[in-house]
Amino acid sequence: MPNQSPAALRVAVVEDQPLFRSMLERTLGEQPGLQVVASVGTVAAARNVITPGLANVVVLDIDLPDGNGIALGVQLRRSQPSLGILLLSAHDAMELLLDLPADVAVGWGYLSKTSATTVEALVGALHAAARGETVLDPALLAKMRPRRGSAVAALTDRQFEVLQLLAQGLSNSGIGERLGIAEKSVQNHVNAIYNTLGIDSDPERNPRVSAALRLIEETGPLA
Repeated sequence: MPNQSPAALRVAVVEDQPLFRSMLERTLGEQPGLQVVASVGTVAAARNVITPGLANVVVLDIDLPDGNGIALGVQLRRSQPSLGILLLSAHDAMELLLDLPADVAVGWGYLSKTSATTVEALVGALHAAARGETVLDPALLAKMRPRRGSAVAALTDRQFEVLQLLAQGLSNSGIGERLGIAEKSVQNHVNAIYNTLGIDSDPERNPRVSAALRLIEETGPLA
């Protein structure tokens, strides 16, 4: 692995398919500012290797040969509260994030193995998870529409677009660049989204995480 600066984001990989695990390890290890510090294929190995302080974020396959990746993530987070977690799955399993225990719900992301095809999306999701944000798969989000009668359905088209980008882990400045609007306009849209969804400014809860989870809860795939 290339030498990394002390400030590099330290990543652990838990993936049972050897070829895919090797590809992840190699791809992430080549990215500036990232360091792969562990790469294992089972729940048992992860419990032994991913000790407190080893990693900033862990990439977890959901289906592992000796257990469930989500249960492993919950266990890791309870022993390492600042650890970010990025779930990878061959299936659309975003709704599983809604069932996470409240004490560990912050700092989880989800990408589909079949649609998360860019290194940029993967690296961005890792950084966002390490910051304690919830990041959702862009390709899956593009297929989702608000459920009739939900609070998300009350958003304007532009607000819904902003919410989707927020849920992808983009900052306000990043959203502004993507949509070609001023950052102040993005903040106005975000404030309106929080108001419509009834998301308060409780310092104990990350409003961006709450908004992303509401997006999962109140949307469904296109018919």
